[in-house]
Amino acid sequence: MKKIVKALLVLAALVLLLIGLAAGYVYFFLPNVGKAPDLKVAITPERIERGKYLATSVAVCIDCHSTRDWSKFAGPIVNGTEGKGGEYFGKEMGFPGTFYSRNITPYHLKGWTDGEVFRAITSGVSKDGKALFPVMQYQHYGKVDKEDIYSIIAYIRSLPEIKNDVPAPKPDFPVNLLMNLSPQKPVFVTKPVPSDTVKYGGYLVMMASCGECHSQVDKGAVIKGTEFGGGREFIFPGGVVRAPNITSHSTGLSNMTQGQFIQRFKMYQDSSYQPPNLQRTDFNSPMPWLMYSKMTQADLASIYQFLRTVKGQNNQVQKFSPKTSAL
Repeated sequence: MKKIVKALLVLAALVLLLIGLAAGYVYFFLPNVGKAPDLKVAITPERIERGKYLATSVAVCIDCHSTRDWSKFAGPIVNGTEGKGGEYFGKEMGFPGTFYSRNITPYHLKGWTDGEVFRAITSGVSKDGKALFPVMQYQHYGKVDKEDIYSIIAYIRSLPEIKNDVPAPKPDFPVNLLMNLSPQKPVFVTKPVPSDTVKYGGYLVMMASCGECHSQVDKGAVIKGTEFGGGREFIFPGGVVRAPNITSHSTGLSNMTQGQFIQRFKMYQDSSYQPPNLQRTDFNSPMPWLMYSKMTQADLASIYQFLRTVKGQNNQVQKFSPKTSAL
């Protein structure tokens, strides 16, 4: 009996040692995506124009890296805050800690090289080599055309400098270790020609991270088999909001025409549209409708054509559960 107990103690000690070694490796040696590339982005009017379109209408970088007015539907951007950072993501919203979007105006980034900005966007590693929490979809941005990333960099370099010192993130344990596993080396692609509508739509969907919100997740990772089927929950003061099914199933987009899909976005670009004021208990949406509404009709049509090829999922989503019944 003593031999069995001794063997179990030795085994337990070995397991603890292995856990300690693994944790040490993750903490001290990760992330490991390589050095920031040595590059200098040409700040041309063409690049700035393309980068502005991507950052404000497709990848919507400006959505998170600005101040959003959540007293209005879909949290429109507060004018004059573009790029200043400080948008809050906390525990009461379902995040494992406290996080703030970074200031991406020249006030914060003037000490960064273009290569360091490029690595942060496409690999999830900050200037100081630390992992960025993947609320920013760098896993997606690392799977697009690097030329488009160059254009985004050119655009954010052109933003007015806004003095705003953002608090450091405070991830909970063990997320402070596990987030070191998230950064990964990018696998760039060549942007498809727009005339190949399905492939180009898939490219835009990757950049817009549509699948990230319109899928179910577990501990921040998309659950395989739920892609685009909706159901991801977002916690708002008024209750739980769920992303809709955008697959080709009848519970998704199968009954929506391309024209109706485009109009669903463009209604927010109408000059007469004003985001309604909301009470804390009202339904709201994390979807930055006003920003996505600025996409061209051709790009929205390509996204629609791609989504029509996504395997349908039978998932009728209840879009809102008021706080009294949901929490």
